[in-house]
Amino acid sequence: MAILQSYYQDVYRSPVVRLSGYSGRHGLSSSILAYLDFGGATGTCKDGVAETMLAFATERGTLKPGMPVVEASSGSFGAALAVSCATTGHPCILVVPNTLPIARRQHLQNLGARIVVCSSGGRRALEQVAKDTAARYNGYFTNYFANDDNPEYHRRVTGPQILKAAGDEIDAVVVGVGSGGTITGVAEYLKAWNSMIRIVAVEPSECAAISGGFIGHHGIAGIGPGFVPENYNPYVVDTVLTVSTSDAERTAREVLFYDGIPACSSAGATLYAAAELMGTGKCTRPLCIFAGRRTYE
Repeated sequence: MAILQSYYQDVYRSPVVRLSGYSGRHGLSSSILAYLDFGGATGTCKDGVAETMLAFATERGTLKPGMPVVEASSGSFGAALAVSCATTGHPCILVVPNTLPIARRQHLQNLGARIVVCSSGGRRALEQVAKDTAARYNGYFTNYFANDDNPEYHRRVTGPQILKAAGDEIDAVVVGVGSGGTITGVAEYLKAWNSMIRIVAVEPSECAAISGGFIGHHGIAGIGPGFVPENYNPYVVDTVLTVSTSDAERTAREVLFYDGIPACSSAGATLYAAAELMGTGKCTRPLCIFAGRRTYE
């Protein structure tokens, strides 16, 4: 094996795995495939996205050496951004709501982030504070939910890797929607090669903003922000499915038991949706994007 110049080179090489155990257990006509996009330091697909978004901004000259990087995030992207900033020499400032638990704040600080607490938990208020903070410190606001650098990463990396590994074997790709970057980038790339491939968006049934349903609390981390992100391109999505938190959690446990994959709840949601899609006859050879792993100790 070659010696890599950076761990991020390995992060970008996500494998495609055949879920024979889960598929056989549920009597599916063929095995569902999974793209395991969680090899980075924080265990989610956001590691590669954060590192690449900083690289894009640096190439354009909008991110200068040592310039602070600001984002309104307390979730997986915030954690990944903190790590990426630490490795590239940029101070990281994360704007978080005042309802964020102290333990989560401490975790982000341990990753090197400086925390700015916003009195409001609304997305618009958090983004405005992030913009103001970036202006105050002459920083760069990544604007993760509305920055095309996010889906561009998936046009350049995720989509091509899926096509290379499984392009002739799949007729659908199932993606959980958080920021909208993954599904937009992957769908735009794959449909340019095969317009017949079905793109399926997955969101929590308890927080169904995309499908115009009820907006509420749910337990599927990484998807279902409660609004339709600007990065989400509805014109490349063929189907939107909702999955409950309990179904997502149960499916994540099943794929651990049957295939040995430590899937997080959002990965469980995509797998559950893929099985449901096969049951309706709308596809026979789906691929799920597993965007995060769970640690079992």
